[in-house]
Amino acid sequence: MTHDHDLVLRPTAAQTEAALNPPPGRTGGDLVVETLAGLGATTVFGLPGQHALGLFDALRRSDLRYIGLRVENNAGFAADAYGRITGEAAPLLLSTGPGALTSLAALQEARAASAPVLAICSQVPTAGLGGGRHGYLHELPDQAASFRGVVKSVHTVRTQSQIPSAIAEAWTSALTVPHGPVWVEIPQDVLLSETAVPVVTGGDTFPEELPPRPELTAVAAHLLSDARRPAVVAGGGVVRADASKKLRQLAERLQAPVVTTFGGKGAFPWTHPLSLQSWLEDRHTTDFLEDADVLLVVGSGLGELSSNYHTFKPRGRVIQIEADLGKLESNHPALGIHADARLALQALLETVAERTDPTAPERVRALLDQVRDRIAAQELTLEQDVLAAVRKALPAGAPSFWDMTILAYWAWSAFDAKAPNTMHSAQGAGGLGYGFPAALGAAAADPTHPVLAVSGDGGALYSIAELATARQYDLNVTWLIVDDGGYGILRAYMTDAFGQPTATELTRPDYAALAESFGVPGVRTSPGALETDLAKALSSPGPSVVVLPAVLRMFAPTHLG
Repeated sequence: MTHDHDLVLRPTAAQTEAALNPPPGRTGGDLVVETLAGLGATTVFGLPGQHALGLFDALRRSDLRYIGLRVENNAGFAADAYGRITGEAAPLLLSTGPGALTSLAALQEARAASAPVLAICSQVPTAGLGGGRHGYLHELPDQAASFRGVVKSVHTVRTQSQIPSAIAEAWTSALTVPHGPVWVEIPQDVLLSETAVPVVTGGDTFPEELPPRPELTAVAAHLLSDARRPAVVAGGGVVRADASKKLRQLAERLQAPVVTTFGGKGAFPWTHPLSLQSWLEDRHTTDFLEDADVLLVVGSGLGELSSNYHTFKPRGRVIQIEADLGKLESNHPALGIHADARLALQALLETVAERTDPTAPERVRALLDQVRDRIAAQELTLEQDVLAAVRKALPAGAPSFWDMTILAYWAWSAFDAKAPNTMHSAQGAGGLGYGFPAALGAAAADPTHPVLAVSGDGGALYSIAELATARQYDLNVTWLIVDDGGYGILRAYMTDAFGQPTATELTRPDYAALAESFGVPGVRTSPGALETDLAKALSSPGPSVVVLPAVLRMFAPTHLG
């Protein structure tokens, strides 16, 4: 009898030849790039540094495409977006100490948003490891300790023979649900020294699936089948699992209204009769979800933004499907199902009974009418017109990446993403500077669509250096900068709380002229001309900048009263 674990993959003649007669001059850096290529990587992001030069020199001898950004944090955001768009682990190459630490904010966002990023960083020479203060350049007492609370897993290498296995293990970790960033670090001398390790010719890894426990889905199916007013909250886990079609089938079978979280934009069709859209920061929506006798939450932890700032208090049974074990029942008691969204939804589709409920579409329409009436009463025509112009100018299949800015906060609730995996923002961790470098990563992943980045002037100043990256690699990104002369949302928050703002006003450049200085076309637009100017920029190949001077306001919150 032959068991699966008895099977051994025999090397081909070409692999044997490569192992017996490796090309001269290979180093530990070559082992890294060979392993990445064997695992299926085609594009890497990063920034060189002294300790990592052996790694970057090896890139020259490989077929990997390198996209070099100007700031490590921006390189991390680009890798994050590449991972979101492709579903593949995006390699991020960094150098020791300051370079590594500069990437932390991007890795926090990747962890919060479950984006698969494979960060590979150099270390001080092996002789300097162990916590002693040897005075090496960039030395930290324990570099990996700075990342353990941020990434999914840490993988340390101390010899060249460990490189292929450590990177393959990290790759598997990044792509095992929930996806996320991982950290590999390799000492400078290990990367630089010549290697006798044979050429890496294989690298298949098999991330583990996360199926639901059948006794739990049986209970969930019974609750949903017998529900009188079921409803669904669809989070980012539905998008990442490519489960939007299964979600739609289940919602239609149950006649259950669906609201998508801000991270789950596009998980359910915006204009579907059962679509509650994404108005989670609205008390009418919160009341509707509280009234559900059975609430199915798929791929969401029901965190602050998804619970109307923790004012949501469900009265019925909650069923929560979540791949991140730490988020399961972390905010509300539930029938917790630790599983990948796609596999759990499929299990429910196979077992739920079909419901009929002619009132469901009527209740959805009534709720959306209430939301529209509330917004209309606040005289926010400018904001709605600007967002509508962006939607009209952006092709349906084109991805968009939104920084933490007022127009993005509008988009979380009011923007029709048109399709899953097309609208992305930094709302996972909430740091500034995400939009433009992330859009560059998306453009590198798929050059067949234009990519839109949206920033305020405050967030834009984090990313200006990447105009050089956009031009160098001719990436097809249009960057919309809404210039209100400061940190607009903080200005509003402080004025509301204290009567006046402090430290929110910014001296800023002429962004259109600045773009032109990088060789990137720049145009200054107005709300009335925005749709035309933005559409023109998006239809022109290569990078471009559109600047909209405008002071936008947020709609009134509903969680404070």
